[in-house]
Amino acid sequence: MVPDSFKGLVEIVYSDFVRINPHVPYRYDLKMVLRLVKWGRKEWTFWFRCAQYKSWWQSFAIRRFKKISRRLLIEIPLKTEIGYGLFIGHPHCIVINGGTKIGNNVNLSHSLTIGTNNETPAVIGDCVYIGPMCCIVEDVRIGNNVTIGAGSVVIKDIEDDATAAGVPARIINHNNPGRFIKNRFQL
Repeated sequence: MVPDSFKGLVEIVYSDFVRINPHVPYRYDLKMVLRLVKWGRKEWTFWFRCAQYKSWWQSFAIRRFKKISRRLLIEIPLKTEIGYGLFIGHPHCIVINGGTKIGNNVNLSHSLTIGTNNETPAVIGDCVYIGPMCCIVEDVRIGNNVTIGAGSVVIKDIEDDATAAGVPARIINHNNPGRFIKNRFQL
């Protein structure tokens, strides 16, 4: 989701912040912005959202976003559609195709690759946990409330409310798949 107004930008940045720090006693104020800028490893999501927002300071935000992306080895183009409440547990070594659509309240882990060779990128639903060192290849649809285990290679669609793991990834059960999605941002 690309913010189209300043209020929309604040709302989406706040949604990411709530996923990381659920005990936020304030909303939409200067303290929140100062904490976001000093976020350390988590500042990538703040600058990604700011760089997507078209404003007079967008060029500064893009420069800052690119600098942090190089340092963390993250390649996610600004045209990538990412919903509310993005949580990146360990923001290192992540490559995502620019056409990928990612839903709300999604957890991404380190060493993740979401790619395509045929301009048919993946579509990821809401409340999805993607474990470390996963590969999601080509035109794959991942449903809502899905857990993908560490080291999985996803080459086929995964239905809603499922847990998948393995190489290639197979659905292993339907028992409590959303258990790793904590602090969900309520839309």
